Amino acid sequence: MQLISGFTSFLRSGWLRSVAPALVGAMLALASPQAHAQSPFSPAIKVNQDIITWYELTQRQQMLIALGAPGATEDEVRDALIDDRLRRQVMREAGIEAAPEDIELGIDEFAARGQLSTDQFLQLLADEGVDRETVRDFVADQLSWRDYVSARFLSQARPSEEEINRALGEAGGGGLQVLLSEIIIPVNPQTVAQAELLAQEISQLQGFDTFSSAATQYSAAATRDNGGRLDWLNLSDLPPALQPVVLGLKDGDITQPLSLPNAIALFQMRGIREVAAGTTRFSEIDYAIYNLPGGRSAETLARAARLREDIDTCDDLYGVAQGQPPEFLQRIQASPSEIPRDIALELAKLDLNEVSTALTRNNGQTLLFLMLCTRTRELGEDTSRTDVANALTQQRLAAFAESLLAQLRAEANIVEQ
Repeated sequence: MQLISGFTSFLRSGWLRSVAPALVGAMLALASPQAHAQSPFSPAIKVNQDIITWYELTQRQQMLIALGAPGATEDEVRDALIDDRLRRQVMREAGIEAAPEDIELGIDEFAARGQLSTDQFLQLLADEGVDRETVRDFVADQLSWRDYVSARFLSQARPSEEEINRALGEAGGGGLQVLLSEIIIPVNPQTVAQAELLAQEISQLQGFDTFSSAATQYSAAATRDNGGRLDWLNLSDLPPALQPVVLGLKDGDITQPLSLPNAIALFQMRGIREVAAGTTRFSEIDYAIYNLPGGRSAETLARAARLREDIDTCDDLYGVAQGQPPEFLQRIQASPSEIPRDIALELAKLDLNEVSTALTRNNGQTLLFLMLCTRTRELGEDTSRTDVANALTQQRLAAFAESLLAQLRAEANIVEQ
């Protein structure tokens, strides 16, 4: 399970520096649960034998707002702290507690992902009224829960060799195909902050229809006209780094925003199935990129459409680029893991000699005319076996943890003020 997975995308994008202090202050003034209590340290919620104070509610809400994270309403904060207390109780009984050095490393990880030193990170939170101990306790709970779930359920969560083979499509056991929807949000230096905020909001959407509507409104991919819906794709055709992420999704789940050159991508899982015949994996992909000045202007898109009609294979592009500087046409042979993520995603959707014009470079000023030339079948041992096994394990650990927490809630005595 990932440490504090809901916040990592904010840290990667330098979220905290973009939060307006005045806005945060106004939100806290309106929403602070402490306003309802006579003393900040009086009980707000009793969870079995443990107490949650108004101070803790306020601190958690301040932290979430400062991070720009979801779940910052009073009801959501209450639910989150109740879950924390239930987790602490079972961890206390099991004698599991995060080591101080691990907690410090966890805080360091938070800061580093936001391109901040630990002191800068904690000071920025302190400026928004968040105490160091609040951050420390939050990280400690996450680390301890991860260790507890792993210790209790890891032996049950490990997939068998047969299950790994089935996921990889080996040994005649079939392969996996996934049904995804996509949103590709273009970015440039002037719009990156707004795009990151939009992507984070989309990642919190619920339901297929809402994601489809967002794709129609915001996506730059051709699939926007179809609500972002892709056809069935072989899992093995997706970029290797994305395969474990997709395997960890349940129906309706949306990935955290994924950074691409000049874009941010989000994917929603609509279905997964096992196919009777093993899916083919490839050791090398041969593709061509013809760079068209003008970006996604109407003139350049029309030129790309004409070019698509005029050529049949990648070799035809050599005639088109004749007399132009070498950088106009690139012919590339690379293993799937070496291909940039956005290009690999587009190639996964293409059959041989098909074309995509969804991508740009040079801050959107250059349109990529991307063409799939050939795929070379992989004959050796698959190198992503460990990744798939880990993804299956983490998916099952998350399911065990969710089920346990639901059971703890059902059995708990919870009294709210």
